[in-house]
Amino acid sequence: MRVRPLRGESVAFDLANTVWTEHGVLVDQFDDLDGVQAWLDDHGLPGGDEPERVRDRLVEARAALRAVLDGRGPERLNAVLGHGSRRPLIRTGEPHEPYELVVVDEAAWHAAWLAAADLVRILRERPERVRKCANPECVLWFLDTSKNGSRRWCSMEACGNRAKVGRFNQRQRTAG
Repeated sequence: MRVRPLRGESVAFDLANTVWTEHGVLVDQFDDLDGVQAWLDDHGLPGGDEPERVRDRLVEARAALRAVLDGRGPERLNAVLGHGSRRPLIRTGEPHEPYELVVVDEAAWHAAWLAAADLVRILRERPERVRKCANPECVLWFLDTSKNGSRRWCSMEACGNRAKVGRFNQRQRTAG
């Protein structure tokens, strides 16, 4: 099992980015159930008792997230969101704190629904900061949390560094 080392700013982007390119080959973290379990564990989400059903729901939600991010429309995402909702409540014990209960029509939708709802929240709060990596060979998305809003790469260590090395090599070729 190979697990992508990058972790994003949200469960939505972390789910959308469970597919990435490695040496020009598309890799899917959910190709095996260990990858699904690792993703759930990383996010403290339930679903380990039904990994195949959860994987199907996560893959559907991931496709829906990427459809919205790629500008192909919200229909699939709205279908995923149709499987759940949030119920605001107040804790009965002391102190009486507000919280939200996620209610889904099937337990296997829990993690997928949370990721879909997270993307909606991000698009409501900071749509101008949602970015695709500037590396044309990269398929990853991120939320630009930089102070000036100028982040271009999914990761400076990966795509950003490759771009800098490429520009340096190009300058060396043209100068020499």
